[in-house]
Amino acid sequence: MADKNTSASVLGMGDTSMSVNTAARTKRAILGFLKYFSLVFCGFLAVLPVVSCFITALKTKEEYQSTNVMTLPSKLYFGNFADAWEKANMGMAFLHSLIVLVFVLAGSIMIGAMLAYCLSRFKFPGNGLVRSLFLFASLLPGVAMQVSVYSIMQKLGFINHLYGYIILMMGTDVISIYIFIQFFENISTSLDESAIMDGCSYFGVFFKILLPLLKPAIMTVIILKGVNTYNEYYMANLYLQDKSRLGVVATSLYTFTGPMGNQYNMICAGVIISFMPALIVFLLFQKQVYSGMTSGAVKG
Repeated sequence: MADKNTSASVLGMGDTSMSVNTAARTKRAILGFLKYFSLVFCGFLAVLPVVSCFITALKTKEEYQSTNVMTLPSKLYFGNFADAWEKANMGMAFLHSLIVLVFVLAGSIMIGAMLAYCLSRFKFPGNGLVRSLFLFASLLPGVAMQVSVYSIMQKLGFINHLYGYIILMMGTDVISIYIFIQFFENISTSLDESAIMDGCSYFGVFFKILLPLLKPAIMTVIILKGVNTYNEYYMANLYLQDKSRLGVVATSLYTFTGPMGNQYNMICAGVIISFMPALIVFLLFQKQVYSGMTSGAVKG
C-alpha cells in the first residue's frame, strides 16, 4: 500500500510539474505574440501615411477627387512631381534650405561647443547659475516669447532677410549645450593641462585637442538641429514673409493651399520630393548617424 501511495504521489507531482510548464509555455507564447503583433501594428501605422502619400501623389486631380486616399491609381501619373517642383519653385527652396542648414549647423555647433567648454572647464562664480538659467529657458514655451522676439527682429531689420532668419535659428538649444557638456566632462582635464604646460593657449586646446574628440557629440547635434531646422515652418513663415523670393522647403509646400481648397495630390508630390534629400543623406551616412546617436547618449 505504501508503494502504491508513493507512486501516486510521484505521478501527481509529475502532472503538476507538466501543467506548470505548459502554463509557462502558454504565457510565453501569448507574450511573444503580443510583442510581435504590437511591433507589426506600430510599423503599419508608421508606414501607412507614407504609402497613402505615394498613392495620392500618383493620381490626377480628377482621380483624387473621385477616390479615397488608399485606392490605387488606375494609371500612374508622374506629372505631379514636375508640376510641384515648378509651381512651388522648389529649386530655390532647396537652395535656401541648404544655405540655412550649413550656416545654422556650423554656428550652433561652434557656439554650443564653446559655451560647454567654458562651463565645464572654468569653475567661475555663477557657473551653476548659468546652467540653471539655460535649463529654465528650455522650460519656457517658444510661442509665449514670440512677441518680444518679433519686436527685436523688427527693430534690427532682420525680418524678410535670409541672414536674419539664419541668426535667429543659430541660437543654440539647451539640449545641444548639455550634450557637449556631458562629453567634455568625460574627457580628462589632464589633456588640457599637458597642452597648456607645452605652451598651448586655451583656444589652441579647444580647436586642436578637444574639438576633434567631440565628433560623436557633433554628429548628435547635427541630427537633432538639422532635422529641426529643415522641418521648421512656423519661424520660416513668420520671418521670411516674401515666399516668392525667400521660400524654403517647409514653406514651399503651402503654395498648393488656399481658400478655395487644397491640392493634396500636389502637396503629396512636394512632400515626397522634400524628404528624398534627407533619405539619401541618411542612407549614405547611416553608420555615422547611428554611431552619433549611440555615442551621444547622456551617461551617468
